[in-house]
Amino acid sequence: MASTKQYFCAAGKPIRCKAAVARKAGEPLVIEEVIVAPPKAHEVRLKIICTSLCHTDITLWKLKEFPGCFPRILGHEAFGVVESVGEDVDELKEGDSVVPIFLPDCMDCVHCKSKKSNLCSKFPFQASQLLHRDDTSRFTNAEGETLHHFLYISSFSEYTVVDVVNVTKIDPEIPPNRACLLSCGVSTGVGAAWKTANVEPGSTVVIFGLGSIGLAVAEGARLCGATRIIGVDINSNKFEIGKQFGITEFVNSKSCVDKPISQVIIEMTDGGADYCFECVGLATLMQEAFTCCRKGWGKTVVLGVDEPDAHLNLNSFEVLQSQKTLTGALFGGLKPKSDVPILVKRYLDKELQLNKFVTHEVNFEDINKAFDLLIQGKSLRCVIWMDKL
Repeated sequence: MASTKQYFCAAGKPIRCKAAVARKAGEPLVIEEVIVAPPKAHEVRLKIICTSLCHTDITLWKLKEFPGCFPRILGHEAFGVVESVGEDVDELKEGDSVVPIFLPDCMDCVHCKSKKSNLCSKFPFQASQLLHRDDTSRFTNAEGETLHHFLYISSFSEYTVVDVVNVTKIDPEIPPNRACLLSCGVSTGVGAAWKTANVEPGSTVVIFGLGSIGLAVAEGARLCGATRIIGVDINSNKFEIGKQFGITEFVNSKSCVDKPISQVIIEMTDGGADYCFECVGLATLMQEAFTCCRKGWGKTVVLGVDEPDAHLNLNSFEVLQSQKTLTGALFGGLKPKSDVPILVKRYLDKELQLNKFVTHEVNFEDINKAFDLLIQGKSLRCVIWMDKL
């Protein structure tokens, strides 16, 4: 990591750098000079090497009302190097290779110590525009204007300050443009199959929605040994893409005009799938997924994010007598500090496929092109390099 020595000259001092600032909902990001304060206690300042664009960035960028917030530095999937550390930071040091992760992992509370949950009770996840411990920002511009954080990360900046509960140290051998994928999307999908559902060898899996998250679920199901992995999407072209990640069969839900998609799946699987994953974020689709998972042991895992006021409408008698399970999977059920390094090792051991998720790479000044590609459905993951390619 000799090339990172240039980053370690500003400890304890503010850093001036470039950031892509979202100033108005839905409008192109603006590359501006910003001032990044030094880290406070329990915080680290990171030099972002590369970042990738996630649909969550797009969703919050479009929102005019809370949790939309402007001006703001978006971005939360990234790979970086620790530039400096604040007081009371023992687990990280200057030069460490890390991925920032939106889901806190304090390793100390009852939830973080339990194998049953990845939801930190000491630092509960919230759609906050500030940092955990003092509800303030570490970003300002030259005029002194406060710039808001995003999911505790804000990786669309050359430097950012992150609480240690949101930073995971990883093996520096993994390439930066692969490591950043494990900061959110791919980990969420793979983890949902591996940790939340605990997919068993020989099982049948149905995935509703074959975007990046759905394809990551397929990759996780493949690693777990699922025999049938059925993809459901409104775009038939997704089948050819999905085959690269383990999809064995495909259903275009638009073609299901005579019967609901759940009935089609029940007939295909002779009674229902062992595991269903909803990766779109539609309450109606969550209900279809629950309907077509097998009675007795079927499990439906929700990964998609619907509107805050969306509700599920389930028949209570069916829930009782079917003995199915319905659960959510924030960050795929993974514990960031212990499970993400395992995924890194599985990539380095050539088990976990990450390369095929990266369809585009651009320079930082072209970040708005990454937005266009994702909005138009032309990319899975676009990696944005802070230094020129």
